[in-house]
Amino acid sequence: MKIFLVGGGTGGHFYPLIAVAEALRAQVPAEELKLAYIGPDAFEQAELDRVGIRYVWCPAGKVRRYVSILNVTDLFKTLFGLFVAFFKLLAAYPDVILSKGGYTAVPIILAARILRIPVVIHESDARMGRANELAVGYAKYIAVSYPHMLDTLPKEKTAFVGIPARASIRAGDVDEAAVYKHFGIADAQAPVILVLGGSLGAENLNLLMMDSLDSLLPKYTIIHQTGKSHSEVIAEMARELIVDPRLAPRYILRPYLSAEDMHAAMEIADVIISRAGSGAISEIALHGKPSILVPIPESVSHDQTTNAYAYADTGAAHVLEEENAREHILGSLLDELTQDATTYIRMSEAARAFAHPDAAEKVARVLVAIAKKH
Repeated sequence: MKIFLVGGGTGGHFYPLIAVAEALRAQVPAEELKLAYIGPDAFEQAELDRVGIRYVWCPAGKVRRYVSILNVTDLFKTLFGLFVAFFKLLAAYPDVILSKGGYTAVPIILAARILRIPVVIHESDARMGRANELAVGYAKYIAVSYPHMLDTLPKEKTAFVGIPARASIRAGDVDEAAVYKHFGIADAQAPVILVLGGSLGAENLNLLMMDSLDSLLPKYTIIHQTGKSHSEVIAEMARELIVDPRLAPRYILRPYLSAEDMHAAMEIADVIISRAGSGAISEIALHGKPSILVPIPESVSHDQTTNAYAYADTGAAHVLEEENAREHILGSLLDELTQDATTYIRMSEAARAFAHPDAAEKVARVLVAIAKKH
């Protein structure tokens, strides 16, 4: 049984594929299953190696939402990618392909259609992305993460399954004292705020936290995942801004959080502040934590704003748009969530109701069933 995985550019595409691969490994004997991830780069080779996924190179070009000469040059990249994908898929001829969308999926989806290789698409966002939209008519199965999407897609092959999450993110309770020690948290009384900028970092969200340090640190402990490319600048800013040495231990900066550290940090967090990528929302919901979502502006990405409000409609989160993101507004939202027990419990319950811990297993079972028929 050969299954190809495609979708990349961000962790929101990549990590759910890893989650499904983990589920496939649990459902199919190792000697019967060959997995491959195909795209312009391996994104995170260590994760592919850990789950036993072979990397297959295939170029792809982006289509930007704004006018750029790169749209022209990247069109040729996509056409070249289609040529490469056709011959690589013809040689390997997988039994089924799982697409998470993203620009890297476009040449693969088109080549699969030409070669009549079955495609399953999973959409993590609150509306169908352009790459997956190409495959809606041809796809054998469509998995979505928000129930309202069932109204606009073919009912006979569409299912609401949620967002697949890696096993390490769903690992259950942690030793709270050990986690506090691991992150160097000395004050166990202050509520813990976890700030997530996404796998690539979020400059404006990081700057919002710097603007807010003076008012937040007297009340909260902050674990701040900045993104690797922003960590040195933010660390230097924090050193200059935290003038009271007694408060310095309450600010904990991490450029990156492994899956294990992410799970641990989410378990001890009282509130999570995050961008509104689909993967982040899924992991927040799995941990049942109230959140404040700061989506990437609509002018840059439609997906995050749509995700944020669709998730907030469940009652699990507040949305703070970047244009309104000010220190005093953030502080008021945090005070409400940490001081109003009724609101906190209601939002926590709504988050858990949104989560689907078995999403990866559901998608894996569909892939196995289709692969066996091919």
